[in-house]
Amino acid sequence: MPDEWATQTVVLAEFGGGRTETAPLTWAQGIMWRSAVRFGSNHRFMNLRRTVPVSGRVRDDLATVTRAVGALVSRHGALRTRIRSVGGEAQQETAAAGQLPLLVVPGEADGAAAARGAAARLADVAFDHANEWPLRVALVTVDDRVRQIVVVFSHSTVDAYAAEVVLRDLRLILLRGSVATPPGPQSTQVARDQHGPDQERSARAVEHWAREFTRLSPPAMTPTGPELTPRLHRGTLVSSALDRAARLLAARHRVSASAVLLAATTALAVGQRGPEVVALFSMAHNRFRAEYADAVANLGQIGMGVVDLTGRPGFTELLPRFWRGALGAYRHAYYDPLALRQRFLTEGHDFETAFLPYQYFNDVRLAGSGGETIPTVTEGELRAAMAESAFHWVDGLAQAAWHRLTHVVDEPGAVGVTVSVDTRFVPVESVEPFLRDLEELLVTAAFREVAWPWTPSWRVPPGPTAG
Repeated sequence: MPDEWATQTVVLAEFGGGRTETAPLTWAQGIMWRSAVRFGSNHRFMNLRRTVPVSGRVRDDLATVTRAVGALVSRHGALRTRIRSVGGEAQQETAAAGQLPLLVVPGEADGAAAARGAAARLADVAFDHANEWPLRVALVTVDDRVRQIVVVFSHSTVDAYAAEVVLRDLRLILLRGSVATPPGPQSTQVARDQHGPDQERSARAVEHWAREFTRLSPPAMTPTGPELTPRLHRGTLVSSALDRAARLLAARHRVSASAVLLAATTALAVGQRGPEVVALFSMAHNRFRAEYADAVANLGQIGMGVVDLTGRPGFTELLPRFWRGALGAYRHAYYDPLALRQRFLTEGHDFETAFLPYQYFNDVRLAGSGGETIPTVTEGELRAAMAESAFHWVDGLAQAAWHRLTHVVDEPGAVGVTVSVDTRFVPVESVEPFLRDLEELLVTAAFREVAWPWTPSWRVPPGPTAG
């Protein structure tokens, strides 16, 4: 139990799930573990915070909800798995039984305000991966009834997709008392697959990375400005106009809304001076196998694709190229990171800096956020909605392995796009103009072709220009 809870009201959720298991780390866990050693925990960026309103149709007394949380942890071994160093090597260990402390927080009205405060408190403290369970839970009570359940997941055993699987099961347990279907593979099973039969697939992915990387001409990463504190600044634009424009383009051109955003962010970052061949580095959830559809593990890894911009195409001409490039990246995002590292070292690359010049993209929106239907909207309506778009700064990061990352999340009736920049290479003053240009590009492209070079309003000084 975190030390900060010592003077708080806490109840214990009992869980039991069979036998104790140990396994090596999954590939994604290994990446996270080495990143934490190199850059620190970055826990405010990595911890996943979620809130579940408790339906009025379920029993919501404290004892019943506590038992439901215990049943959830019993069902998913990944939620009772800790990472420990054994003989100098990190491994994961799933407990057969135990107790999860639940923080009880008083609230008012529907408890939403108290839930937001609890989520911030729980997420702002780094997890002790060796001794703490990989989730923290707070129950927000109003008049002795639980109104909100706050869950903060460590990224150690759960990724964003798995978090949604877990919360879906929590809702079902609250409603029905149990989940009839068996759970998907858990973290230890995924690790055993990856260190066994999945090595062949890893070898094919490593070959793809090595082959595609030879097509790129990365620039020298020379600092163009003073390093600020923290080194990486992060700004977010919440926009309904951007969301609807991206979905309109996606449906019209038969690609995903994620591919539209990937194309737009890369096009703007490349600008007028960019190369003809650009790289895409995007996060994949790696649930391509039917049995992994409901896997509860950290499976997210970066994939790499390459897009040829020869001919300086208009923006909508870019979309099928980026769609194919994104699919190639997703297909080759399942690999042993140690094998990838060794291959690049063997070929003479500095693995710690080889990928620094490129743009990174991570769309963690839920399934169904893409362009399944064409929104009914006029250009005037979208431009009116642009006036409501809101920009704000969020907590920065001390270090990272990239110089620019675009992170996309769901927002009520909108999309939230966060751009993180390394202040040594990208002026912090360019972040908001970049996001406003992104919005402008997509709203314009939704109604007419936008020709090369999609010149941004912010004139980027000389520096890295790789895609």
